[in-house]
Amino acid sequence: MNNTWKIVMLAWISFFVSTSEYVVAGILDQIAAWANISVSAAGQLITVFAIANAIGSPLFVMATTKMDRRHLLMISLAIVVLGSLLTVTLPGFGFLIVSRIVLAIGGGVFVISAKTVAAKLAAPGKQAGAIGTVILGFSASLIAGVPIGRIVAAAYGWKVIFVGIGILSLLAIIAVTRTIPPTDGDAPVPLGRQLVLLKNPEILSGFGVAFFWQLGYAMLYAYIVPFLLNVTSMSEREVSAALFAFGIATLIGSKFGGFMTDRIGITRSLMGGMLVHVIALVLLSSIAKSTVVAIPLLMLWAFSAWSSGPGLQFNLVALAPEASGIMLSLYGSILQLSITAAGGMGGIAAGTASTQAVGWIAVASVAIAAILAVVSFRRKTSRRLSYGSN
Repeated sequence: MNNTWKIVMLAWISFFVSTSEYVVAGILDQIAAWANISVSAAGQLITVFAIANAIGSPLFVMATTKMDRRHLLMISLAIVVLGSLLTVTLPGFGFLIVSRIVLAIGGGVFVISAKTVAAKLAAPGKQAGAIGTVILGFSASLIAGVPIGRIVAAAYGWKVIFVGIGILSLLAIIAVTRTIPPTDGDAPVPLGRQLVLLKNPEILSGFGVAFFWQLGYAMLYAYIVPFLLNVTSMSEREVSAALFAFGIATLIGSKFGGFMTDRIGITRSLMGGMLVHVIALVLLSSIAKSTVVAIPLLMLWAFSAWSSGPGLQFNLVALAPEASGIMLSLYGSILQLSITAAGGMGGIAAGTASTQAVGWIAVASVAIAAILAVVSFRRKTSRRLSYGSN
């Protein structure tokens, strides 16, 4: 098996591991009926997962910095198997929360490690593309994982989904053992050095860009169905078609973003993607009054938004290559925190103004991300020129 197929395998595993997070959104009603609670109470499973992922994953990665990345992949998959087993066997909503925490840590650590390993398996100049391929698996779980889970749950019950994830994760451990070569972890980074990294203005700017970029994306995405129904006046059937087109565009955008980052560099790829992202949001919020206009703009938004992911992550890895795992884990935490913030801010905007107002706030957030990126890249260029003149 050549390295390209190993990277594709990691993307495929990332797909069903990440499905353990997003599938819950499509089966909340069934979980609520099983636990004899309200759907809104069951929705806290999503929040618990996000918080556990944001806090637990980076702590786990930091604690295992020196570990062979192949071993870390195997351990994280074993944690996913354990979480799936707990989900299926333990009774009651309280235990279900515990299993969500276990799954959040296992799945989060696997995706972080998979991106690190993929970058190391890739040929020189192809690292961002490798990260983009793993992101492709992650994004596919958003698109296909939820509807597939809903179909399986309707036919066999929601717990069967986690039986499948557990079995696939067990098989994935065997596949990783046989195909992924030993991959050195990062050099140990003392706590003091980690704090110094976080004081680096370029790294802080990188995290700031990621936060506002994801905030703008997640805010409108969380309210995309009422936005399409109310602002564009789509029918329910047209909304389903629009979301399918949106999903396809995210997959293409993830892969294209990695390709362009390798081809034209981080700066031009990121700035181009965020510029198109802002334009797409402006047009969606202003002229998307019909289905024929809204769907192409929706696809342009999804494509441009997801094209930035590989560049944002590779930028952080390039700024601190000796702590790539830590950078990617903190990046994941930033995204989870921004998603949490997006839900609250979007809810306030939709409740006090309108769903269309959510789109304009999303525009402002991505514009802030683009401004931070410009400032960061100019600072980096100025320092490089200063060093060159010396």
